[in-house]
Amino acid sequence: MTNLSRRLVDLSHPVVSGMVTVPGLAGPEISDHVTHAESRARYAPGTEFHFARVSLLGNTGTYLDAPLHRFEGGTDLAGLPLASFADLDGLLIRAEGRQEIDVDAFASHDVAGKAVLVHTGFSRHWGTDAYLSGEHPYLTAEAAAHLVRNGAALLGVDSQNVDSMKGGERPVHTALLGAGIPIVEHMTGLAALPDDGFRLHAAPPALVGVGTFTVRAYAVVEAR
Repeated sequence: MTNLSRRLVDLSHPVVSGMVTVPGLAGPEISDHVTHAESRARYAPGTEFHFARVSLLGNTGTYLDAPLHRFEGGTDLAGLPLASFADLDGLLIRAEGRQEIDVDAFASHDVAGKAVLVHTGFSRHWGTDAYLSGEHPYLTAEAAAHLVRNGAALLGVDSQNVDSMKGGERPVHTALLGAGIPIVEHMTGLAALPDDGFRLHAAPPALVGVGTFTVRAYAVVEAR
């Protein structure tokens, strides 16, 4: 039975074989391992199954970073508690039209314990050269420090990277992952969310020794 008191909003890009998420990193390879036709000999008449083979880097589509992504010896995906990326109280920060997202975007909001999602609108360029150009919205080091200082639980963006990629420094990744705050990049659909009153889920597999992996992020929005 449909629950009319809430709705679900998908916040992830579909994963398509060969697509590019990060320039210079290999795209996913999705193929048949066993087709329906090939499986028929294994089962009773009228029964068949498909088995797929998927090879992909963790940085594919919409993905979550754990501390291990940035720090050798940091917590991996399997080591993160479920409460760090599932059923989190959500807060949407509207930052469309901004290239550099500084402390002022967050200063008037209570971010403590929240999944803070930054809507830049940049996901409209997904799948184009503009998305991969490196000219994307990003947070400043000061904004990251503010989120850490005020107890944010998770940061998500609908942009190519939470950091500027013009240099080799990654102050936002360093500050947030250093504080054990997961990061979700390459989100989409954030425009459909209210400013608050939603719960975020962005659970990766419990992979040991892996710091980043693809997620099916979504929000549960309560009716008002």
